[in-house]
Amino acid sequence: MTLSEAVRIYVDRKRSLGRSYIKSGGNLISFAKQIGDAPLVEVTARQVSAFLSGPRTSTVTWLCKYRLLKSFFEFWAARGELEAPPMPPIRSPSPHTFVPYVYSREELRLLLKGTRFSQKLDACKIGSQTLRMLLLFLYGTGALTGEALRLRREDVDLKSDLVTIRGTRFNRVRRIPVGPDLHKRLRQYVDSPSQKKNESMNFFANRDGTAIEARILSKSFERLRRLAGIARPDEATYQPRLHDLRATFAVHRLTVWLKQGADLNRMLPALSAYLGQVGLGSTERYLSMTPERFRKQLVKLSPQRRKRRWRDNPALMKFLAEL
Repeated sequence: MTLSEAVRIYVDRKRSLGRSYIKSGGNLISFAKQIGDAPLVEVTARQVSAFLSGPRTSTVTWLCKYRLLKSFFEFWAARGELEAPPMPPIRSPSPHTFVPYVYSREELRLLLKGTRFSQKLDACKIGSQTLRMLLLFLYGTGALTGEALRLRREDVDLKSDLVTIRGTRFNRVRRIPVGPDLHKRLRQYVDSPSQKKNESMNFFANRDGTAIEARILSKSFERLRRLAGIARPDEATYQPRLHDLRATFAVHRLTVWLKQGADLNRMLPALSAYLGQVGLGSTERYLSMTPERFRKQLVKLSPQRRKRRWRDNPALMKFLAEL
């Protein structure tokens, strides 16, 4: 059996089980093309290592591809086609150095202003008004991009100033309040002539009413970012992303609380619940991204959280229930 045949059979089997297997299948096909149409038993650990260590391959991507190939080879080893999976030693974990980009308020204004020009071409599926409202929504709520794209019209209750956010993991649903500024923008968006004509069930939709694809949205934002002239100053591999609006929301919120001398014992769990995060670990990392001038105040206000769980604080739970 050749490698390409083994890949085809393996991918077809995964898809027959109801999985789309698009990205993983594409990686396996790329692997087979790089190795060539060689017999499966002749694939070596050195060839696998060469495929994994491509240019600009992050530790996370390397590990994902490693696990994919390991499962692939173990599948065929279990069926007697291989004596053992030809896998190289797993790469030792490297320190996580990626830091989300935090947009300044001036950069946010440039992005919002740029939507009027970035979507002018007829080929642009997403209208400029929709893209602008999407940016405002992501920054105003800290929602994930996928959560915003799954938003239905009935999920936005402007009478009660509540938005229902639907996650994918464990079908988790949360209802979050929106402030007066975001309420005003959402009302203007809903009442606009273009939206009244749109019969789509999706709150954010393409010009023709179809659902917005995350891939198309990412490309539209990349074009907008370049138009606005926003980039990391150090030629980093990862340039500012749409997802970084979530980090920007959290950091800007924390900055305001720190200026006000707020109690982080009380406010961090509230922010965590608002963002839909199960634990505090993901939320606490935003503290390190706040302006340097708040460092001394952070040391004073930051709780020793490992000594007690925030869920055991009745006053805090009451506060969260009233959000």
